[in-house]
Amino acid sequence: MIFAIEEINRNHLLLPNVTLGFRIHDDCASSKIVTKAALALVNGQETGLGYSCTGQSNVIGIVGTQGSSESIAVARVIGPFQVPMVSYFSTCTCLSSIEEYPTFFRTIPSDSHQSKLLAQLVQMFGWTWIGTVSSNNDYGRFGIQAFLEAVQKLGVCIAYSESFYRTDSVEKIAKVVDTIKKGSTKVVVALVSPGDMLFLLKEVVRQNVSDIQWLGSEAWVTAELLPSWQSTRFLVGTIGPAIPRFHISGLREYLLKVHPSLFPDNILVYEFWETMFKCILREDHSKTRSNTEAPIHRCTTNENLEEKSSTYSDITLDGSSYNVYKAVYVYAHALHNMLLCSEGKEQKNNKTCADITNLKRWQLLDFIRLVNFTTRTGDRVNFDNNGDPVATYDLINWKINVNGSAEIVKVGYYNGAAPSGQQLTLDEEHVMWSSGSNKVPQAVCSERCQPGSRKTVRKGQPICCFDCTQCADGEISNTTDSLFCLKCPWEYWSNERRDECIPKKIEFLTFDENIGIALTSLAIVGVGLTVAIAAVFFQYKDTPIVKSNNSELSFLLLFALALCFLCSLTFIGQPSVWSCMLRRTSFGISFVLCISCVLGKTIIVLMAFKTKFPNNNRVKLFGLGRQRFSIFALTFIQILLCALWLSQAAPFPLKNGNYYRNIIILECDAGSTTIFYCVSGYIALLSCVSFILAYLARKLPDNFNEAKYITFSMLIVCAVWVTFIPAYVSSPGKYTVAVEMFAILASSFGLLVCIFAPKCYVVLLKPECNTKKHIMGKVPSPKS
Repeated sequence: MIFAIEEINRNHLLLPNVTLGFRIHDDCASSKIVTKAALALVNGQETGLGYSCTGQSNVIGIVGTQGSSESIAVARVIGPFQVPMVSYFSTCTCLSSIEEYPTFFRTIPSDSHQSKLLAQLVQMFGWTWIGTVSSNNDYGRFGIQAFLEAVQKLGVCIAYSESFYRTDSVEKIAKVVDTIKKGSTKVVVALVSPGDMLFLLKEVVRQNVSDIQWLGSEAWVTAELLPSWQSTRFLVGTIGPAIPRFHISGLREYLLKVHPSLFPDNILVYEFWETMFKCILREDHSKTRSNTEAPIHRCTTNENLEEKSSTYSDITLDGSSYNVYKAVYVYAHALHNMLLCSEGKEQKNNKTCADITNLKRWQLLDFIRLVNFTTRTGDRVNFDNNGDPVATYDLINWKINVNGSAEIVKVGYYNGAAPSGQQLTLDEEHVMWSSGSNKVPQAVCSERCQPGSRKTVRKGQPICCFDCTQCADGEISNTTDSLFCLKCPWEYWSNERRDECIPKKIEFLTFDENIGIALTSLAIVGVGLTVAIAAVFFQYKDTPIVKSNNSELSFLLLFALALCFLCSLTFIGQPSVWSCMLRRTSFGISFVLCISCVLGKTIIVLMAFKTKFPNNNRVKLFGLGRQRFSIFALTFIQILLCALWLSQAAPFPLKNGNYYRNIIILECDAGSTTIFYCVSGYIALLSCVSFILAYLARKLPDNFNEAKYITFSMLIVCAVWVTFIPAYVSSPGKYTVAVEMFAILASSFGLLVCIFAPKCYVVLLKPECNTKKHIMGKVPSPKS
């Protein structure tokens, strides 16, 4: 501050013919002491160090203080006196209230900006589970409140939040460190004043807590609070915002020229010299020392500051010095603008110009609000409506240099005036973390849920603590940390990882699978046998056994059986509109034709038996024409039912997903279930009638009684279709079609083998039995 004042006084362009004076008071980080000093300054009763203009004391403004609590106390006291106050280090968001603190300005950004920056860093590094430590004062309370509000909007949870003050008991501070040590997160955000942080770090060193990733505030993050060897162990990896560093030309040289002989009445200089060189300069100081303290030699005043390495001479570490420099220049430019106004230049706000020789404090406030200038370093200085500057920060990182000692390195920059999304710049690759590596440490209560799972919040715990539950079958999540799983569309299913919907497997009975090959082979064998039997019957069509029971019905039955075998093939392959309509209708008609032929044969057997009685004309009544008509009539009824079925509600292809959740079965829907039952019931009715009639004729006294074989064949047919019902219902998917096809083939083979095998046996292997007398029972049947 003194350097800036002397620089301004030497500047003939700024405040020409005006000399600035000053008074310095140590606030001792005490609201009580600083309030007393401020009142003394305002009332002209100041006794602090410094020099002022000759004549009546006229303190027109205050630079300071450092702590937010102290600034609040002073601003409230001097506010009614309209005394301007420009702080260089008070960052509490509460001081931005122009209604409550109308005379307060500052050259350091408000904590609201720092809190947003810290929240952005937490979000950038992917931390969702962090601890916080704050000073138990206005700076800490308001700062941590703003930070918590910012991070909670980002979904970040707080594992613990501790606050303390340097005057707290050792046990209290030890408890705070113990909480940090035992916490489930190693990332700690510390909005702590330098004095408080010193006490905290001493306890951290005592408890040997060296694995903490500190995210610090601008108040302490550049301060050398610990010896270098301890900083290397306990603070390396620390990252946080710092006040931007600017080189003030001539400042370092000015500081190194400080000597007690140049300031004989400045107690602060004496204290500084004794602290720097650890010697005694004042006689009264040696008398107040305790006998138990280690002896300290007397200062020679020949000590050289240039030979002493300390933060005092390294002005690049602490940006607050530059804020003090700007604060002094704020008053200088405000006074200069008043001087220009009094010389006749018009003000933008048409304020009444003040006489600089008789300046009132309240008049200076208007000019401070309008201050807008550029420093020698190229930095723009102005205030918003709340008395706050544009927020700018350097992002610094504690690293280990090549010598193995800790150093503070700039790794990024924050510009609050930049557009949203472009305010923060960080060279993340060059950040060193507490682990000593370039890998960002993890700070999560629960590991992130990968795609294929969803978050399940743990009862009674923050939302950041959750379990990852795998999505159920048929559901997916394709993003990390998904809150819910998405259900796949009906024709899709989830893959094994549950992160993608894939088309369901399409299933139907095909010709190239084992069961399809087996059934196709049976159908072809059935057709082949039918054709072979037909060929045998055609060759021996004039023999008695072929001619018995009307050979025409036999050939028609063989034709119908061949159709039954062939129509079974329509059940194999992908269902289509035509195949679905053809499946059950072709089989229904073909099988009715079979049963009609069998029924005709059964009736002929019964009629033939009745002819043994004299004057019986029943066979004539059921002659060849009537046989044909009855078969046609019975089959035509089924044709009408099938035609009605196809015209009203025909069977159609259907994608059925009810059997398996991940498989779609392509099958044929029956369409009209009523007509389907009518068609099936008609087949069952004819089969039962044929079975009953054949059963009644089974013991007729012929050597070759066809009714026996018809009875047995119908018994097989009925048994097949009775067992088909539960098998059909219980068979899943394509096996339902396989069961239905097998039932068709089994019943067809039953009719073919039971009715025609005995005749083929006689025709081919027992030709001597192929006589009319033998068939009529007039010749005993040979023993086999």
